[in-house]
Amino acid sequence: MELSERQDKIIEIVKLNGPITGEKIAEKLGLTRATLRPDLAILTMAGFLEARPRVGYFYTGKTGSELLTENIKKLKVQDYQQVPVAVNEDASIYDAITTMFLEDVGTLFVVNEHSCLTGVLSRKDLLRASLGQQRLNEIPVHIIMTRMPNITVCRKNDSLLEAALKLINKQIDGLPVVKDTEKGLEIVGRITKTSMTKALVELTEENRFD
Repeated sequence: MELSERQDKIIEIVKLNGPITGEKIAEKLGLTRATLRPDLAILTMAGFLEARPRVGYFYTGKTGSELLTENIKKLKVQDYQQVPVAVNEDASIYDAITTMFLEDVGTLFVVNEHSCLTGVLSRKDLLRASLGQQRLNEIPVHIIMTRMPNITVCRKNDSLLEAALKLINKQIDGLPVVKDTEKGLEIVGRITKTSMTKALVELTEENRFD
């Protein structure tokens, strides 16, 4: 997290003199309260400072890395989940390959007639199945898919960090986001490595104060 020179000075003043009002901070810097207002708002929202009405500003004692870690832990799967790409368990391997190509995804989720998860297909699964096969349009995907319960899933209220650890530990490209129903696990989204990259970029940009 990068702070401007003035923001660093504000933090140092609050460290040494807190609690201190915005007017007093402005006075020490030889600036107007209006000029400092954006900097104080940024530092407060970022967690470096705490503002108390009729008292003033306090230094929270947290470093930039600590604040970034806290923000990461607050992220939820539902904030970054994407639309799931699924095929029916009776679809052919040829149809699955076509869907994967057209949707440009690394993982396909296999569902039954109730839209509930029954399996997962990776690029490797489809490549392995297609080698030497001449009748891909006749073989259903349920023959080659990875089946429940050997599928790692997540739910929308899980932390994004937990989902990222699952992707890393299982060495997979994507996770189905599911919810529990009477019929089984209904797919409501997907989390991928691309989702994680997007979250990281957004979080980094949000915490740049230069």
